[in-house]
Amino acid sequence: MPAAIAAPASLAMKEFSYEEVEAATGGFAAKNLVGKGSHGSVYRARLKEEGGRTAVVAVKRPSHAQGEAKLGNEIAVLSAAPRHPGVIGIVGVSSSPAGAAAPGPRLPPLLVMEFMPNGSLHDLLHRSPRPPPWPRRVEIALDVARAVRALHAAAPRVIHRDVKSANVLLGRDGRARLADFSLAVSVQDDDEGEGSASAGPAPAPAPAGTIGYLDPCYTEAGRLGPASDVFSFGVVLLELVSGRRVMDVDSCPSSIVSWAAPLIGAGRAREVLDGRVAAPPTACADRVLAVAARCVSDSAELRPAMDEVVSELRGALESAGWRRHRDGGVVERVCRRVASWGQRARRRSKRRVRATATKVECAEHSGGGVALAVAPDRDGSSRNNGMVSGAAAHSKAEEDALARFESELDLVFRCISLSITILSRLFGIT
Repeated sequence: MPAAIAAPASLAMKEFSYEEVEAATGGFAAKNLVGKGSHGSVYRARLKEEGGRTAVVAVKRPSHAQGEAKLGNEIAVLSAAPRHPGVIGIVGVSSSPAGAAAPGPRLPPLLVMEFMPNGSLHDLLHRSPRPPPWPRRVEIALDVARAVRALHAAAPRVIHRDVKSANVLLGRDGRARLADFSLAVSVQDDDEGEGSASAGPAPAPAPAGTIGYLDPCYTEAGRLGPASDVFSFGVVLLELVSGRRVMDVDSCPSSIVSWAAPLIGAGRAREVLDGRVAAPPTACADRVLAVAARCVSDSAELRPAMDEVVSELRGALESAGWRRHRDGGVVERVCRRVASWGQRARRRSKRRVRATATKVECAEHSGGGVALAVAPDRDGSSRNNGMVSGAAAHSKAEEDALARFESELDLVFRCISLSITILSRLFGIT
């Protein structure tokens, strides 16, 4: 039985109780399920923070003992690796609080991560009705390349072993993040540039990965090194460029590498480009395709280091005249401003309605001691005081006016958002 997970002292992570995380997911309700794999499931959760605020997070829950081991490995690797904006952020963990000697079933460990509301790169490329424009594709590739470079530069070096489009998640800020470190390993450098597992006397892990992305040179544990991640990244880059599935049984050849690499080598690189979107400038496309072809080279020695990949992708972005905004895209920033303004206006209108309603309902005494309230008639029936009736009518009119204002404000907000979206599609602004 896997041991309880403990966070390394080098990184302070929040410890959640199992009950707290379970409640935040609605008891792991099906409506909160956002992803499911062979080792476990991921749920959307709402955790309460200090000050009464609520944070939306993602919770990974293993489905069996092997899944627990994979999750334990992911927690260990993410905890030891340096923080990077291109790597999924870890919020905290939950392990069985009772211990092995306590009665009742042992609770599985849980990993709490930042929530990525825009899904995966795989879904964006293959399921979205609106495929991303070229600037967005190169930006995503650059985000992932920087993340892999940071992992390879860490001490000890981290090899992800499962770089693929399904493990690239898209955040609200427009950035792409590399996720799912269940197969990742930490390795120590040796004189030959390859790596050896840093797990001490334990044997190096057997080759693992996803078919289509897996490095063909990685056939035995001793061959594990950065070049394996470079190959997988090259496959993701070809997937981004072409929009084609990595393994397509309806095509010949079925492998994206076997299909794209010969075309690029024969000078027919333009045939690889995704025909669903406008083609990029020739210099940009050639530069991206050239680095992709080198990444998926049959010889690990001919593949570039991630430093060079980042440099080439940045150069491709700049050669096309596309500038990336560090704090998010133009569309995102404008929409955020409009949304913030709309929310403030709605709060102000609601406060005014509540204040008016309170003033009428309380019917406080005036300075002369006359109560503005409902007075009974001599026959026991009630009659409305004229001042109260007038105040209520005024309140009703003001409430109706505020409701109309709020409706018009919502219409303006929708029109602005639609206009921004249309302009972004026309000019390729992100």
